[in-house]
Amino acid sequence: MDFGWSAAQRDYLASVRGFATESLVADDLAERDAEGVFWREGWRRCAGFGIPGLPVTPEYGGGGHDRLTIVATLEELGYACRDNGLLFALNAHLWGCVTPLLAFGTDEQKKRYLPGLCDGSLVGGLAMTEAGSGSDAYNLRTTALPRDGGYLLNGDKVYVTNAPVADVLVVIARTGQADGPGSFSAFLVDRETPGLVTGPPVPKMGLRTAPMGALTLTDCWVPGHARLGPVGAGMSVFTVAMEWERSCILASAVGTMRHLLERCVSYAGGHERFAKPIGRFQAVSHKVVEMKLRLETSRLMLYHLAWSLTGTRRLPGASALVKLHLSEALVQTSMDALQLHGAGGYLTEEGLERQVRDALAARLYSGTSDIQRNIVARSLGL
Repeated sequence: MDFGWSAAQRDYLASVRGFATESLVADDLAERDAEGVFWREGWRRCAGFGIPGLPVTPEYGGGGHDRLTIVATLEELGYACRDNGLLFALNAHLWGCVTPLLAFGTDEQKKRYLPGLCDGSLVGGLAMTEAGSGSDAYNLRTTALPRDGGYLLNGDKVYVTNAPVADVLVVIARTGQADGPGSFSAFLVDRETPGLVTGPPVPKMGLRTAPMGALTLTDCWVPGHARLGPVGAGMSVFTVAMEWERSCILASAVGTMRHLLERCVSYAGGHERFAKPIGRFQAVSHKVVEMKLRLETSRLMLYHLAWSLTGTRRLPGASALVKLHLSEALVQTSMDALQLHGAGGYLTEEGLERQVRDALAARLYSGTSDIQRNIVARSLGL
């Protein structure tokens, strides 16, 4: 196992660092966060650099990067970019739409959608969750009935990241009567499809700059060639999306924790109380050391998982374990950073209270921390 980078990879990652540092600094972030505004210009800048097409092969306009390079790229973005909502929207686009299309799409579907998804002119998302399902995935009630050479979709989806701005959505619907995995199929649904209505962005505690909303499908007819994968493959499509998402969605969090550690070391070394830097007090220094420990363990787990998934080896429960550890580490490091900065950390202008609000969502999306524990427990035979 070698995490050493080639010269080409080092040059590429240096360019990512330079791009993010120069182009993803948004002076109006506090205002956009307060108003819940998606940073379209930031999306376009990321698209110009190739972020929305990281795993896509060059023939469709992507970068064709392997998982190790992808997570390293996302780490660099998390280090430099404070707009966590923008990064979350990019992840939803990549893992909810792009990777399922890569894995299950026909040549025609790939040619139609992937170039736009890569160049940023199309925004993608995944519509899976319903008010009565969520973690209970098999309980979804959206239906897709065969009709006139296609399918008639009816149902409601909630908590769909990118729904208010998405151009194409992967929709999981019931095509069978039983409750097993073969009773669901996946469909590519364009925004302008008659019968599809997307709601406005919903207010959230954190990640406010990531547009999230509900959608309603009312006699929404899609042609047969809009089905993604075979009939009954909906849960396989969802599983692929979740494996990618759980293993990659918190890669940017490693960069964020790196940024917070550096910020806290600088603050603790320069901020004085009782005639000495507060970093000299053990209560502070130990908190910073724990931040360092969480950063290093998180990076090792993330990169080991990416390395294992790049090859043929599969580690049962590994994606869930990494997602669990990184989400909990991000929350604790964010809270420690705020605590270390005292009253100043509580002020909106410092950005640390926003970081805490954004971090808390990591315990919920892509399966809650308790769901991840259940998955890992099953992998252990429990």
